Amino acid sequence: MGAIYALIALGYTMVYGVLRFINFAHGDVFMLGAFAGYFLSPAVNKLLPAQSYVGGALVLVLAMSACAVIGMVIEYLAYRPLRSRPKLTVLITAISVSLFIEYTCQNDHVFGAAPHAFPKLIPYTTWNFAGLVLDGNQVIVFVTSALLLVALRFIVQKTRVGMAMRALSFNEQAAALMGVNINSIISFTFGLGSALAGAGGILFAMNYASIDPLMGVQTGLKAFVAAVLGGIGNLAGAALGGLILGLLETFAGGIPGVSNYRDGIAFAILILILLFKPAGLLGKSTVEKV
Repeated sequence: MGAIYALIALGYTMVYGVLRFINFAHGDVFMLGAFAGYFLSPAVNKLLPAQSYVGGALVLVLAMSACAVIGMVIEYLAYRPLRSRPKLTVLITAISVSLFIEYTCQNDHVFGAAPHAFPKLIPYTTWNFAGLVLDGNQVIVFVTSALLLVALRFIVQKTRVGMAMRALSFNEQAAALMGVNINSIISFTFGLGSALAGAGGILFAMNYASIDPLMGVQTGLKAFVAAVLGGIGNLAGAALGGLILGLLETFAGGIPGVSNYRDGIAFAILILILLFKPAGLLGKSTVEKV
């Protein structure tokens, strides 16, 4: 669960790092990734053997690609026209986009409000390590998330587009003067963050087997808390915050008397972080000129 929170939190923190606003529609892109896998799986099973690792990987890549396109379309239609407007305007728009996606998808002609059983993508396996039994899906979620995090770090730190993203995050005007195409880099950032959210949607559905149009609301909010916990705008912080939050929730679920409050833990953490360390665990406090 922590690995899934980390994947979604990275989308929040990447957009915040570049544009300094929170894309509250990001949790709904996570939901759309799960539904993309739901509809793509039967088509992939016609081409490849059902419940195969290759087929599962193909569904994952296709869902990530679909979510990347969705993220770029949202940025182009909803956020780009408001880029010069006050941040509050963009924030209200983000909430509106989120509600629009959720209630459109609940329409009977789209997905419907009822939960859908997610198809099995890979063979069910278990591993036994000295009495510790691990579900194969859980291992795959963690390994896949780790590989995606490594790939993201490589893109941001070792490629020209990653350098442009870091330059844009540091100083938009200077980046533009140096020839960085601001619109293209922002669109790429949305696409990359949305692709990670789509991957999170697939990995979540593999473990919980039921998806619905509102599945991104609470999970998206918790991932936002994870991003704030680690330090909003810090990629390593988002990953760390997601893992910490997932571990705390899981341990709380096994403690009698505390398990009923496991969903409230994330928001209690948010209050504490904002009170005592607003910059997050790995974030740095900065002085803003006024």
